Amino acid sequence: METNQVSSQILSNLGIAALNPMQEAAQKAILQDKDVFLIAPTGSGKTLGFLLPILQLIQPNRSSVQCLVLAPTRELALQIEQVWKKMATGYKVNVCYGGHSMETEIKNLSNPPALLVGTPGRIMDHLSRRTFALDGIQTLVLDEFDKSLELGFHDQMDYIIGGLRNLKKRVLVSATSGIKIPDFAGVHSPTKLNFSADEDVPSGLTMKVVISEEKDKIDTLFKLLCTLNSESALIFCNHRDAVERTSQLLNERGIFSTFYHGGMDQDDRERALIQFRNGSVTYLITTDLAARGLDIPEMNYVIHYHLPMHEHEFVHRNGRTARMHASGTAYLILHPSEERPPYLPDSLEEITVSGNNPLPKPPQFVTIYISGGKKNKLNKVDIVGFFSQKGGLEKGDLGLIDVKDFISFAAVKTTKVNGLLEKIRDEKMKGKKYKIEVAR
Repeated sequence: METNQVSSQILSNLGIAALNPMQEAAQKAILQDKDVFLIAPTGSGKTLGFLLPILQLIQPNRSSVQCLVLAPTRELALQIEQVWKKMATGYKVNVCYGGHSMETEIKNLSNPPALLVGTPGRIMDHLSRRTFALDGIQTLVLDEFDKSLELGFHDQMDYIIGGLRNLKKRVLVSATSGIKIPDFAGVHSPTKLNFSADEDVPSGLTMKVVISEEKDKIDTLFKLLCTLNSESALIFCNHRDAVERTSQLLNERGIFSTFYHGGMDQDDRERALIQFRNGSVTYLITTDLAARGLDIPEMNYVIHYHLPMHEHEFVHRNGRTARMHASGTAYLILHPSEERPPYLPDSLEEITVSGNNPLPKPPQFVTIYISGGKKNKLNKVDIVGFFSQKGGLEKGDLGLIDVKDFISFAAVKTTKVNGLLEKIRDEKMKGKKYKIEVAR
């Protein structure tokens, strides 16, 4: 199939009108060249930029893994899998990551996918178990390569790449330029595509300093959130304990928030993101783990409760708003005596916030937990039909639905939750009784 035919059908499946210049350049370079180093900011569509040419490189009559994508975090690996599934290519994809059932992954790999996505540690584990063959892998993508190095995955990536004897193409993807490529990557004189404004501020981004008279900034954060018209926001802290404490204190004051950091169990991390994505909580308190690589909506507001140590972390945080020509505001909460890092512009508007504003409105949705998923042969259509026919929900009462391997989550209008649970309490979905309740 011709490139333009592939693209038009895939774009239709994704609901996208056209590729952006970065995606067009990436598609051309990855198809033509041996090694490619793609640098582009968070939110620019890099995932589609490398998945489109991968689709064209896959050979339809081979029953082995043909492309391996390594991602530094579970969330990014899952996001890549979701984009591929939305593309509706007809080729199988599997994702492997720590915290996921090894038994399930081994079973999935017994029928090898054309595209395998995974975190370095889990893929290395599979190689040691020899759960899939390496000889068919001709394309390797190292996504968010800079983040993988930052997280210390050198040894795992070295081990994995050392086992890939038949590689013909290597693609490095990063949101940051100026990275020294380690020898183990095997990349020599790559075609470099740099679409990053690097440390420049996005044109649609406004930055404001919010003065906190107290060194403990929780009162100032609370007042600031009450001025944002009940719109959602990402709130960045530097440490995991601060993330949890801040979320707890906001919830005690009637602000609907949840927290997210790398020390949480995978199930809890996924649940937090699902609740934030579907509007069941308005504010996500997080570490820099959420600065990139997560499938969350475009934010109008990013709040730096603590400023990061390094400029590139500051840039990635701000990249969660004002993406792709949109506008957004980054608030920096600072105490008057707090030392300002050199990467901050000298002239930033300073504001104070009053305590006279009403609480943000409670979320319109509540997340409902269902004790069945893909492996129980449940899908989104089944859940929509069951909640509509048996639960009496109408169009608009249901929000986002996430179907995992063995569990699912559905966003339901807050006003409809009690009635729904009462009506379906003794009902079966597809002939089976599932536990259905408000997610914790």
